[in-house]
Amino acid sequence: MKPPRASQRGTTAAAAIYRDLRADIVSLARKPGDPIVEKLVAEAFGVSRTPVREAVLRLADEGLVEVFPQSGTFVARIPIADLPEANLIRKTLEQATVRFAAERATRSQIAALQANLERQREVDASGCADGFHQADEAFHALIADIAGYPGFWPITQQVKVQIDRCRHLTLPYPGRLATVIAEHEAIVAAIADHDPDRAVTALGDHIDGLLLTIDDMRHATPLYFSPAEALT
Repeated sequence: MKPPRASQRGTTAAAAIYRDLRADIVSLARKPGDPIVEKLVAEAFGVSRTPVREAVLRLADEGLVEVFPQSGTFVARIPIADLPEANLIRKTLEQATVRFAAERATRSQIAALQANLERQREVDASGCADGFHQADEAFHALIADIAGYPGFWPITQQVKVQIDRCRHLTLPYPGRLATVIAEHEAIVAAIADHDPDRAVTALGDHIDGLLLTIDDMRHATPLYFSPAEALT
């Protein structure tokens, strides 16, 4: 096998750097306002600055970093004014898939949802917020799969990237995980009963409830958010 060309290696490195930086930003391992020093990132990955710059440009296009030519690159603050629109798009997409899921779910698929709920309870009991986030993501992806439209989920993930940053803020909030699990239980119950209208309502209530929690977090951690009026 021929070794990869330099351009291919650069592309692969840029993708890996983008993926890792994006995960750090979304999970709040890199907090809003934190600097991203290209030299240090390049050294950590053992590459030149070129793939780092490529990754940073992709992140900037997503609104996850801000580049100031004379000052440097920083993790962007969460644009609070953009969240209601992102939430509405997400809700529209997921309500479509949950309706189909409620119409089409088989017994084994319902069992898979119930198994995921049990996983959520386990990670809640262990106090692992990151583990809960992963189980939560798997839950919503599974609904799209059951609906027969798995391609909806990657689109939804792209739309909700800023919302996900907020979700990582809300998960440690006392009682938040239990609330989310109860909302997921209501969704699964509606799917199991093959009641599309109830499933759509339960899913909508679940997603809308997050905005109220986010508004509380905005006041608790104001420096993480770009200035804006309260969510509506």
